Amino acid sequence: MNIQKVCVVGGGTMGNGIAHVFALKGFETTLVEANADLAAKAAATISKNLDRQAAKGTISAAEKDAALKRLKTATSPAEAGGFQFAVEAVSEKLELKKTIFRALDAAAAPDAILATNTSSLPITEIAAAVKDPSRVIGMHFMNPVPVMKLVEIIRALQTSDETYAAVDALAKTLGKTPACAKDFPGFVSNRVLMPMINEAIYCLMEGVSSREDIDQIMKLGMAHPMGPLQLADYIGLDVCLAIMGVLHEGYADSKYRPCPLLKQMVQAGRLGVKSGGGFYDYPRR
Repeated sequence: MNIQKVCVVGGGTMGNGIAHVFALKGFETTLVEANADLAAKAAATISKNLDRQAAKGTISAAEKDAALKRLKTATSPAEAGGFQFAVEAVSEKLELKKTIFRALDAAAAPDAILATNTSSLPITEIAAAVKDPSRVIGMHFMNPVPVMKLVEIIRALQTSDETYAAVDALAKTLGKTPACAKDFPGFVSNRVLMPMINEAIYCLMEGVSSREDIDQIMKLGMAHPMGPLQLADYIGLDVCLAIMGVLHEGYADSKYRPCPLLKQMVQAGRLGVKSGGGFYDYPRR
């Protein structure tokens, strides 16, 4: 399949990172946001991140300029009509994602592939919202998208072999390393990662150790680049709670019960880096 035009829906941390990578790798990319102000903010973030790469010498000034020329913004998938590939990267709300997939289905080129960047929601159910669910797949990028090499590719029950092969090849074209998972709650990445983070929060809540020592033990003892509490702050505590909820409901197993302290942190608005404070404090963005 010859993919040239790409549509990315959602201009938050993940969406603007995905659009950044596609534009940099030569794809005509339209980033769709809910309104023009949000779209402009996402485009500005991409421009700033490209500037940072150019300053570090990881890309040239010419590559940066070319990427920005390939990037457009819109406020609906219809404005990006005729795309051959789409990635949805909005918040983890199943009905919202299904609504967006219906809009993408109506605007896409015939036989376009529609992917979701969901970190835990059932792709099989999302796929059922479109006319041809065999063209729907999960493409779960890691944060920060321009830096992290892994893309977790998740096959829905309906995903065709042709769709999977095309997305596997596309991930490699983007300079990513694809790894395949089946459509179970949390897939592999978050089914393993989130219970570890949740258990670290229990250790803090129960007074087993301090936040600093919990993170230090995992960094120095397990060779993790970042401790689980700090990582949770970067992911977003609201996102961690949502994923734990999906795991708890999906597997009906008490081992996935979200830690009460995690719930309290979210209730208090301490969501991590994006709110200026979570388990640690951060400069407001």
